[in-house]
Amino acid sequence: MSSVRKIAKDLGVSVATVSRALNNHPDVKDSTRQAVLDAANKSGYAPKLGKRLTNIIGLVYPTNPVQADYGAFESAILTGILKGVDEQRFDVTIINLSRDKRDDETYTHFFMRKGIRGVIVRTIDTEPKLAEAIAEEGFPCLAIAEVAQSSKLNSICSDSKTDSARAVEHLVLNGHRRIALGHHLVLDHDHRQRLEGYLEGLRKHDIPVDESIMFSAPGTIEGGSAVLDRILRHEDPPTAVYLTTPLMTMGALHRCLQHGLHVPTDLSVIGFDDADVRKTTFPPFTAVCQDAQMMGLEAARWLTRKLRGLASGRFVEQRPTHFDINASTGPAPDSPARLQPDGRVLAASVQDAD
Repeated sequence: MSSVRKIAKDLGVSVATVSRALNNHPDVKDSTRQAVLDAANKSGYAPKLGKRLTNIIGLVYPTNPVQADYGAFESAILTGILKGVDEQRFDVTIINLSRDKRDDETYTHFFMRKGIRGVIVRTIDTEPKLAEAIAEEGFPCLAIAEVAQSSKLNSICSDSKTDSARAVEHLVLNGHRRIALGHHLVLDHDHRQRLEGYLEGLRKHDIPVDESIMFSAPGTIEGGSAVLDRILRHEDPPTAVYLTTPLMTMGALHRCLQHGLHVPTDLSVIGFDDADVRKTTFPPFTAVCQDAQMMGLEAARWLTRKLRGLASGRFVEQRPTHFDINASTGPAPDSPARLQPDGRVLAASVQDAD
C-alpha cells in the first residue's frame, strides 16, 4: 500500500504537491496532477479518514439507481455484494454519478474524495463507456452485467443467449410457429443477448423472422401489459411469447388474467427471471434464469481480494443461465387468441366458459 510520501519520493516532487494533486487543487499543473493520479492508482494508494484507512467500495450507477424497470435484479446483486464484502470486511456505498460527481473532477479524484477504494459499475446503456473510462484511469473497477471491451476492464455477466434460444426451441417442440418477442427498449449487453438467442432459436427451426411480432417496451409491468395487448390485436396473432424481463412477464400474465385468457391453453408465456419471481405468479412461469445474487457476490469477493493484494491479473467471467420449465407453457392452440374491437377476447377457453 503506497503513501503520499512514497508517491512524492518516486515522482521527485513535494508531499504538498502530491496532496494538492490528490485533492484536485487548481494550482497543480495538469501534467503533474496526471502523473500523481497514475502513480496513486498503479501503487494501490488508498485515502484515509483521519488516521484510518478506508475500507469502502462503491456500487456505481450513471444515474438514479431506483427505477421501475430494474426489477429484482438490483436488489439481488446488492444482496450478493453485501455478502461478498464480508470476507475482507469491507463496506458498500451506492453512488449516483450524475448527482455527485463534479465536472472538474476525474473519476479517481471523485472516488478518493468519497473515501472509496474500488468500484463495481452497473452499466445501464448500450455500451459500457462509464466502466471503461474509470478503468482507463487505472482506478480499481469491475463492470457487472456487461462484457468488457477494454483490456483494462474487469467484468462479470451472464450468457443468456444460449437459454433464450432454448426457450424458443421449447415452444417450437410444443407446436408453436408464431412466437412473439417482448424485449426491453434499451438493448444493453444482457437484452441484446436475449434478442440474439430468440433469433437463433427461430433460425435453427427454419421459422421466418417476423418483425411485426417483435415488440420493444419498457421493462415494467405496464410494458408487459402493453406487449400482451399488441399481441392480441395483431392481424395474425402469435400463440406464444418470450418476454425478456421479469416485470414485463408479470405484466403480461396479469393482463391475461384481466382478459380471461388461460395460460398456457390460449397463450404460452416464457419470461426471464433474476431471482425467484417466476414462483410467485399465476401460473408460475417458464423462464430463462440468471443468478444475479451470485454475480454480485463474486464481483465483490474478487474486487475486495484485489484491494487486499490477494488477487492479481484480470477478472472476466461469463456465467451460464438455466432454463426452468413451469406451468406457463404448453401445446399450441388450434387458433390464436384475439382482442376484438369491442374489447372482448376471442379465445378457445373464453368460448368454452361462455
